[in-house]
Amino acid sequence: MDPAAAKLFLDRLFRRKLVLFGAVVLLVIVIAAIAAPLIAPYSPTGMRVTQRLRPPSATNWFGTDEFGRDVLSRIIYGGRASLGIGMAVVLASMLAGTTLGLLAGYFRALDTVIMRIVDAMMSLPDILLAIFLVAVLGASAGNVVLALAIVYTPRVTRVVRGSTLVVRELPFVEAARLLGVSTPRILTVHILLNVASPILVQATFIFAYAVLAEAGLSFLGAGVPPDVPTWGTMIASGQQYADRAFWVVFFPGLAIVLAALSLQLVGDGLRDMLDPKLRKAL
Repeated sequence: MDPAAAKLFLDRLFRRKLVLFGAVVLLVIVIAAIAAPLIAPYSPTGMRVTQRLRPPSATNWFGTDEFGRDVLSRIIYGGRASLGIGMAVVLASMLAGTTLGLLAGYFRALDTVIMRIVDAMMSLPDILLAIFLVAVLGASAGNVVLALAIVYTPRVTRVVRGSTLVVRELPFVEAARLLGVSTPRILTVHILLNVASPILVQATFIFAYAVLAEAGLSFLGAGVPPDVPTWGTMIASGQQYADRAFWVVFFPGLAIVLAALSLQLVGDGLRDMLDPKLRKAL
């Protein structure tokens, strides 16, 4: 995409104020997570028991938790883990789901087998399947990523398979077959590039789902170990003090809501821009 086309696309994408708001919030969260060592006022693991459960103040903007740790610093560092897990889930589920979707959509013989497995997996509630997988694999950040990637791969598979079924019947794909173009090249160059738009939109939604699911797993004790600062583990550890120190759960919860909301808003904007019918309506 040339610079002029990219500028036009961004101008149209951010014409809607809600999409612009989501993009700005998401950018702030990502920058804060990346620059955590530079902007966090305290160590996320530094305990000061004498200052436990202190309310928000000029010294500790978001207050302190049950061990006297600065809540703001833990939220900033927690964004690294929560967003990192979300990004890893997106990459893994996109890779697996796109591969399976292309195979199911292009090869009729594989379609029934792959889609029956996908349908069986999607019949189970996401969070229950994730809890089962983490319980089998063990609680760790890597296993949480693996479990959530398995949970969300069927979503991507269905989207890619549906788009592939349409694109494979188009004249330029048929012409490529007649010219003797290899199947891997047809799949990657002629089909994958033409189904990239729904994949990109789906990635933003799965990112939001993964952030929420990681928080849910951590809250239930089936996520990453409690010593790793994530937004979910912060809420889990502070829930018993919420009645007298609301800030230990309110601010991590607010971070989760803002991250998920911003991703959804950006995803909605991309969907509207990349879908020809919706773009025309706009």
